[in-house]
Amino acid sequence: MNHILLSVCILSFLTSQVIQNCINKDDEGPSPAFLYTFSGNQSCKAFLIFISQPPYNSVTNISNLTISEPGELARINNVTRKAMFPTNSEVIVPVNCYGQGQYYQSNTTYILKPNDTYFTVASNTYQGLSTCDSLMRENLYHQLNLIPNMVLQVPLRCACPTTNQIANGTMYLLTYLVNWDDTIPDIVDRFHVSTKSILEANGFPDENPNLTPSTTILIPLPTEPSSSETITHHQKPVMSGSFYNSKNKRNVYIVLAISLLIVLSVILAAVFLFYKKIFRSDIEKATGKFSNENRIKGSVYCGVFGQKIFAVKNMSREATEEVKMLKKINHFNLIKLEGVCKKHGSYYLVFEYMENGSLREWLNENKSKDRGSWNKRIQIALDVANGLHYLHHFTEPPYIHMDVKSSNILLNSDLRAKIANFGLARAAMMETSSGELARDVVVTRGYMAPEYGKAGPVTPKVDVYAYGVLMLELITGKDANFIQDGMEELLSAAIVSTMEAKNPEAELSLLVDPTLDGNNGTDVLLRMAELSVACLTQEPARRPTMWEIVSTLLKIRADLERTESFYAGFITF
Repeated sequence: MNHILLSVCILSFLTSQVIQNCINKDDEGPSPAFLYTFSGNQSCKAFLIFISQPPYNSVTNISNLTISEPGELARINNVTRKAMFPTNSEVIVPVNCYGQGQYYQSNTTYILKPNDTYFTVASNTYQGLSTCDSLMRENLYHQLNLIPNMVLQVPLRCACPTTNQIANGTMYLLTYLVNWDDTIPDIVDRFHVSTKSILEANGFPDENPNLTPSTTILIPLPTEPSSSETITHHQKPVMSGSFYNSKNKRNVYIVLAISLLIVLSVILAAVFLFYKKIFRSDIEKATGKFSNENRIKGSVYCGVFGQKIFAVKNMSREATEEVKMLKKINHFNLIKLEGVCKKHGSYYLVFEYMENGSLREWLNENKSKDRGSWNKRIQIALDVANGLHYLHHFTEPPYIHMDVKSSNILLNSDLRAKIANFGLARAAMMETSSGELARDVVVTRGYMAPEYGKAGPVTPKVDVYAYGVLMLELITGKDANFIQDGMEELLSAAIVSTMEAKNPEAELSLLVDPTLDGNNGTDVLLRMAELSVACLTQEPARRPTMWEIVSTLLKIRADLERTESFYAGFITF
């Protein structure tokens, strides 16, 4: 049997040569993912080195490819916005770098062209600034199912300085594409940095490491990079995979096949042992027989299994479909199902444990950590938007959550948000399709889209409407239904009415959460409210998509951080 499995794996690898399969994982090889691991700073300005190649040899085209602001790209390279770069010349690309779960990345999009594969997009188009592995994680399309005009989400490799780096004078990190003749001394001389800082930033064990062409390293910089530090290469850099001859390629594929088989075996064994450990142990013992002391909320309990803490949800209803769905999804901003047990007609769902409870609880607690920070609230809004964007566009079939509300958004120890409670979720139907909106779903009052209950298809815009209400909760701290002058009022109605007033800023200031930092917050408040109201538009087709919401929030956060940096510098001065 093992021989058969090995033969199948080898055959798979050999046939994949035609499509240049993505084999290596990000944590293996010469550009390990740990270099880009989230270090605590939520976001920062970072820089990439891109080598101009037609058609990506102008300020406009490189900006579009990387979603870099064209004016900034032109300024940092000391050219005009209409400039064309010589072929094979290095271009400095400024980007906004954000912590996305475990890693930092700068998000862009790419429209597939004929014959594009994950390999060619990562290694050729983006020149190693993205990877096969990250593209497959971000998009979830099988590499054999890529077709022209499909839009790929592309995470570009970037990083923010650690606390120690900042203390030692590092203000920026530059992701540098290694050329075939690069050495550490050459890079040190070009960028006027110390050998020690480069070695430490990249985890190099000795002072003269071998640099692999077409991989990336991080260069710590005390100031912004300068166009005087860039060069024009005399030949096109070697791309990943092109420095093996055909004989070596075959040997590499065989070795990789064996390695993959071993890795899969270890993973399967680990999964089996994990499930065995949890579900052969006594769930009642882990939760103290579902005692009130271990109750988190409702039918959810804290359970200790060995050295790990999980949340155990005791469900008396049928949960087969919900479990099937939860097994399909895999995203940092969606709660992770760790395991399932069925006993005497009841289901026990085991989830990752979220230390800070629900968003609603966090908003209700006056002494909650970072409750007054606009940055924290924008990050929570971004987390939820990213989770819904994944759910709407990158699952098969696409799903609608149908119960987006602050009590179903959970916060971990770092106040990163994850969407939970998928009991009402169902497959989406296109706006052009026929089909009735399900009548058996009881949507919480205050979050219900106006089209709910009417004849029509189930679309993601139902979630967009509820998300708009959720954003209003983040802005005001109030419930979706709150008491005003002794009367119950819908938060959505109150804000929509306020935004239609002659002086919405003054009216909003009466509703905004008083714990929020008022410094530099007026513009953010207005823009967040405008985005929320756009989500609450009566006509579903006019509401923004989750991707448009993510893009808008990223711009709001970037502008807020620039403003805060400006005032911080002014105060220091």
